[in-house]
Amino acid sequence: MADKKHGIDQGLIRDLANILNETDLTEIEVEQDDLRIRVSRAGTPQYVQAPIAAPAYAAPAAVAATAAVAAAPADARNNKNAVTAPMVGTAYLSPAPGARAFIEVGATVKEGQTILIIEAMKTMNQIPAPRSGKVTEILVQDASPVEYGEPLIVIE
Repeated sequence: MADKKHGIDQGLIRDLANILNETDLTEIEVEQDDLRIRVSRAGTPQYVQAPIAAPAYAAPAAVAATAAVAAAPADARNNKNAVTAPMVGTAYLSPAPGARAFIEVGATVKEGQTILIIEAMKTMNQIPAPRSGKVTEILVQDASPVEYGEPLIVIE
């Protein structure tokens, strides 16, 4: 039986930490009844035992993605020319460490051209430009975590 302290399943926390290590994720969150547990490499684990504000049908990842998009600059969120992240992962602006970036501000890109890579579950996913145009903003830094729907690049 799992060790429990103050109603918190220590075994569950250890399992979540192991999942982080095995998958190279930076954060994982689970929800059961009125308990939400988040384990993160960036900080200390957070334990919340209270009614959950998010609707029961909303996945934790969707809630996190909404928060990430809300944190982006207002002009980037509302910019119809912003290219958004198609998945959760780590964004890389170049094909390899120390290599030249795929794109720079001011560069002209063609539809289908690789503009960055998002690593998800140890798979490097090339993200193509959805349209041709000029890169006016790069909204993410190299090797930064991104959430689904987060604005990454603006192509005018």
